[in-house]
Amino acid sequence: MKLIHMSDIHLSVPGEQMGGLDPHARFAQALAHVAAHHSDALRLIITGDLTHWGEPEAYGALKEAIDDFVVPVRLMIGNHDDRGAFQSAFPDHPADPSGYINYTDDVDGLRLIYLDTCAPKTHAGHFGADRCDWLAEALEGAPRARLFLHHNPMTLGLPAEDKIALVPADRPGFRAILEAYQDRIEYLHFGHVHAPIHGTYCGIPFASVPSTGNQSIPDLRETEMLIGGPLPPAYFVLVVDEGATTIHQIPFAWDGPVHKTGTAWDDWAKPVAAE
Repeated sequence: MKLIHMSDIHLSVPGEQMGGLDPHARFAQALAHVAAHHSDALRLIITGDLTHWGEPEAYGALKEAIDDFVVPVRLMIGNHDDRGAFQSAFPDHPADPSGYINYTDDVDGLRLIYLDTCAPKTHAGHFGADRCDWLAEALEGAPRARLFLHHNPMTLGLPAEDKIALVPADRPGFRAILEAYQDRIEYLHFGHVHAPIHGTYCGIPFASVPSTGNQSIPDLRETEMLIGGPLPPAYFVLVVDEGATTIHQIPFAWDGPVHKTGTAWDDWAKPVAAE
């Protein structure tokens, strides 16, 4: 099974830049690369910060960009999004009974669980008791599951970034769900931090995906400011088999030289200088 994980596209009103670049052009480039190279993927999953300022025009542009895309798209909101504006643009999008953008997707015996970790006017993540109850129910009937969310539910050793992780008050409840259903949760996938970070949490592997825009520069000492810049963007290709996961980071915007070399021993031999 092949899944595409993309995050933090940060769309603006078309024509407006975000962070010194055109997020629509970057997103279009990423979509074109997926269509050209990974049209066999079963899902394209975008884990939030769909927009940068939550504007209706930005959601309208997103809707236009993904309508009839070759790979089925699944959306989540992030801290830069506006839940009401998102639902106005996508009125038929699934939500849980409380109105959160929590929903599930069963694909070839694997339950993909998409989570809403957002709250108004805060960049930190939230996932309270009502959302935990929904998640436990979603996991109850799933022999295999993967969780996709915007915010990192654990700290990452990045003091400034960790200030806008899932809030400390909500971590114990979320962790309790992970521990209770650890036997069936194969992976945690999230965005938010604009960097590829891998590890384990509650015995479950996790991976954060880079942004299609600007990237974070990990700083393990900075306590206040988020550090970043126009490093190359990427998305992930997840190759999922029962009991195995391979994650490929795809530098879709690279336009520099590309070298091809064979795999035979002599293909890597040191050139002999001409006499």
